[in-house]
Amino acid sequence: MMNRTRYFVIASLLVLGVGVGTGLVAYYVGFPAGAFTRGDGPDELRFIPREATVLAYADVADVMASEVRQKLHKAIPFHENGQQEFQDKTGINIETDIDHLVACLNPDSTASRKGSGMIVARGRFDEVKIEALMREHGAHVEEYRGKRLIVNEGGDHPGSFALSFMEPGLIAVGTTNLVRTAVDLHQGGDNPQNGIASVTRNEELMAQVRQLESGNAWAIGRFDTLTARANLPPGLAERLPAITWFSVSGHINGGLRGVIRAEARDEEAANNLRDVVRGFMALGKLQAGSNPQVQLMVDSLELGGAGKTVALSFAVPAEVFDAVGAMAPKKKAEKERQ
Repeated sequence: MMNRTRYFVIASLLVLGVGVGTGLVAYYVGFPAGAFTRGDGPDELRFIPREATVLAYADVADVMASEVRQKLHKAIPFHENGQQEFQDKTGINIETDIDHLVACLNPDSTASRKGSGMIVARGRFDEVKIEALMREHGAHVEEYRGKRLIVNEGGDHPGSFALSFMEPGLIAVGTTNLVRTAVDLHQGGDNPQNGIASVTRNEELMAQVRQLESGNAWAIGRFDTLTARANLPPGLAERLPAITWFSVSGHINGGLRGVIRAEARDEEAANNLRDVVRGFMALGKLQAGSNPQVQLMVDSLELGGAGKTVALSFAVPAEVFDAVGAMAPKKKAEKERQ
C-alpha cells in the first residue's frame, strides 16, 4: 500500500474545494477515503469517537451533481489517479456509490503518527467484491465483535488501514484503531461508563456543530490541531491569530456560498483577527480591479460575529466558474508553448 499521503486532509477538502473535482474524499496511506438528518448533525456521528478533533461532512451525491463540479471537471484536467486506484482496489466508485460521508481526525497515542483518521460513508457497496479486491491487494480479514474487518497492515510504516461494513449501505474506513472503535460504538452503544462514547457527547465540539449554517459540506476543528499537523515554521506559527476553533460551512450548487467562522481565545484576539480580515478584504477590492466576476465575489464578503466569534460569509457566483472554464484552455495552450 502506498504511503504518499498518510493523513486525512479534512480542512483543505472543504475550505479549498479540492473535493469538488476529485471526489470529496481525502486519502490515508494511499487509499482515499440538506446537510443534517437531525438538529445535532448527521446520524453517522454516533460512530465517531468522542476524542475527535476535526469533523467534516459532505453530501457527495449532491456536490457531484452540482453545476459547479461539472463546470470545473470539464474545464480543468484534474488528476484522479488516486480515485481510480481506490476503485480498482476496493470496487467502490466514489462518485456513484457514496451518497454522503462523515470524516474525522483523532489524536493518536503512538509516537510514530500525529493522528489517525476515518470516514463513515453511506451508499451502495458490494461487500463480496470489495473484500475480494482488497484481499488481492494484500489485505486480510479479522473478526471483531461480530464484524468482519478487512485489514491492510500499511506497508512500510507503523499502523494499519481497515474497512468494515457497519450495516447494510454503511462502511467505516480508516485507521484500524478507529474502525474498531466505530464497531464498539455500533455494537455496545454509546456508554461512557464502559469507556465508549461518541462525539455526540463532546459538548464543546457539538456546540460548534449546532452553530453551522445549512449547506451540503462543512468542516469543524480545533485550530491548534491543524497548525500542529501542518508542520509550520516556528516563526509563522507564533504569528498566527489566537484561535481555538474554526468551522467552514458551504453550499455547492450553481455557485458556492458559505461561512467561515473562528472562535478566538478572547475578545481582544477576536478584534485583532477582525482587523486582519478587514485588511485582506480591502486588498481584495484593490486586486479585483475591473474584473466583474472577481468584483462580485469580493463584494459578497461580509464580516460579522460578536464577542470571541469572528464570521466571514462569502458567495462565489456561477460567473466566476464560467471565467475559470474560459481561461483553462488558454493557460493550457500557453503551457504547451513553453
